[in-house]
Amino acid sequence: MTSADRSHQDEAQGRDEAQARDEARDEVRGPDGAGRPDGREAGAGSAAAGGRGGPPRGPVDSSRVPRYAGPATFARLPRIDEVGGTADVAVVGVPFDSGVSYRPGARFGGNAVREASRLLRPYNPAQDASPFALAQVADAGDIAANPFNINEAVETIEAAADGILSTGARMMTLGGDHTIALPLLRAAARRHGPVALLHFDAHLDTWDTYFGAEYTHGTPFRRAVEEGILDTSALSHVGIRGPLYGRKDLDEDEKMGFGIVTSADVMRRGVDEIAQQLRERIGDRPLYISIDIDVLDPAHAPGTGTPEAGGLTSRELLEILRGLAGCHLVSADLVEVAPAYDHAEITSVAASHTAYELTTIMARQIAAARG
Repeated sequence: MTSADRSHQDEAQGRDEAQARDEARDEVRGPDGAGRPDGREAGAGSAAAGGRGGPPRGPVDSSRVPRYAGPATFARLPRIDEVGGTADVAVVGVPFDSGVSYRPGARFGGNAVREASRLLRPYNPAQDASPFALAQVADAGDIAANPFNINEAVETIEAAADGILSTGARMMTLGGDHTIALPLLRAAARRHGPVALLHFDAHLDTWDTYFGAEYTHGTPFRRAVEEGILDTSALSHVGIRGPLYGRKDLDEDEKMGFGIVTSADVMRRGVDEIAQQLRERIGDRPLYISIDIDVLDPAHAPGTGTPEAGGLTSRELLEILRGLAGCHLVSADLVEVAPAYDHAEITSVAASHTAYELTTIMARQIAAARG
């Protein structure tokens, strides 16, 4: 074969490859060109669908675009700007961990959870619901906060949360360390009044100060009680365990109104009884759920900043949350995922499924309210 023949053959092969790429792209877009090159459904054939103006716009179709391809939004859902700037449930990252007292790294937690969430699917059989078809869920990106000034960061997070909640959205926030719970609770209380709180954690997080600092990942719920933004008749920790500084820690926590369900209680009494107890305590009050991933045993969540032995299994946590589906969940956060200490995404996978269950609960309630 001459060099001229090889040149003509290469050109023909190049044209064939380009044509194949165009055909594949057209197949994803659809014959009218109204689809998206990433395989995401626009809903009712309209680019304007989603948000509050049309059918919910769901995640990228993994049968058309591989799960490992494309941007890592939560559950491969659309960005909030792709659905008109508003959503029923906004998944928001807060990459902030300047309030930690031991191992840092939770600032990278939100994106680790997003990466792990690529494997989530649109139908949740445990709750018999397709959350992303019931309500518009979208990834609202990150709230960027000053890592060198905790007070300023708290104000920034609060203002951003106010803006999101003012649209009528509920928030599923991915931390970040537990410091961020305080500004998120302030924003939730501004919209709903003092809220009930279920706090899943190995630790109480009701200490007064660390090194004289009032805002840390170990103090948010004491500040929240002091500020009057919690309904103190409906507060509970779940999963508490491990050594404390003294008996005074428990006494002061009780005075603030918190009930305690230890990890040993969950093991002895079972998830159904615990969920029933929590439902009775919360009633029909507006509920905020805050989950520190270290509520799980380090076998199930090694990637966190302050691990404690003897925690819940991921199965126990998910089942308790499913048992709370009838509660009026107004927003939630999931914090303290520190991927630098994780192995094979064990922690971030557990966290992504936890956020999925919470999102499903909110989507179901939104759909039910609309009739």
